[in-house]
Amino acid sequence: MIKGLPYAEYFVSGHRACAGCGEALMIRHVVKAAGPNTIAVMSTGCMEVVSTPYPQTSWGIPWIHGAFENNSAIASGIDAALKKQGKRDETNLLVFGGDGASFDIGFGALSGALERGHKFTYVCTDNEAYMNTGIQRSGGTPLYASTTTSPAGSKVAGKQEPKKPLPFIVASHGIKYVATASPVNVFDLHKKVKKALATPNASYIHAFSVCPVGWYTKPEATIEIAKLAVNSRVFPLYEIEDGVLTFTQKIEKDKAIPVLDYLKVQGRFKHLKPEQVKEIQKYVDTRYDFLVGIEGKKAFDCLF
Repeated sequence: MIKGLPYAEYFVSGHRACAGCGEALMIRHVVKAAGPNTIAVMSTGCMEVVSTPYPQTSWGIPWIHGAFENNSAIASGIDAALKKQGKRDETNLLVFGGDGASFDIGFGALSGALERGHKFTYVCTDNEAYMNTGIQRSGGTPLYASTTTSPAGSKVAGKQEPKKPLPFIVASHGIKYVATASPVNVFDLHKKVKKALATPNASYIHAFSVCPVGWYTKPEATIEIAKLAVNSRVFPLYEIEDGVLTFTQKIEKDKAIPVLDYLKVQGRFKHLKPEQVKEIQKYVDTRYDFLVGIEGKKAFDCLF
């Protein structure tokens, strides 16, 4: 154990991820928390490309690749096989997907697997765009962020729509455990992974994953940006158990830093005007106030 964390690594160094990649960091700790008796399913994306260039691999556990649209379907088949073999409760099944596999292209398969009650923990490594294929906008791209398909210009200030609230959409399927996690607190992350894996059926973790290339940030600033996201309340840390939301790190309004502090260190927001920053601040405050308002309540009472 290293300061309370497992020593063994199951997503090892030597992969080809970019310097400062938040997604690689999140996957490392998710798999570390899960341990050796784990199977991983991963959709097409940056991590599939950088971690498995044949004949090399960074995975120390069984790993299978699927397309954007079918990682949850593959996991459903593996879960059915484990159930048939009587190994469902003794084998951890992790499913990894980025924006394409989670928010957009693969959402139908994810929704179907949740509805059918398969047992796996789905981890959305959210870097807020299609980074592997050229930094195109996704349902996870935030308001006014500039991408290659929602470029900021003189007439349009980047993406015009807010980010899809995927954790709540997933929770509305009636699954027992949903959580958000960040590399700024790996102890919180490990605890949530273990809770998720112990859930009888499907569970979900939404992982904040800084992308220096797509966000136009310094590689060495990844953890600092993750801190800014939490402390500005842009990325709330919470869990939803049996329909009840609880903050795992609550940022009171008078202690929150301005959202501008988070935005100004990212090149994808460098075009923003004061009125647009103000609009984003209002959106963040309104959303966080909503979470505070349902904290401790059975927000999904009709589903449990």
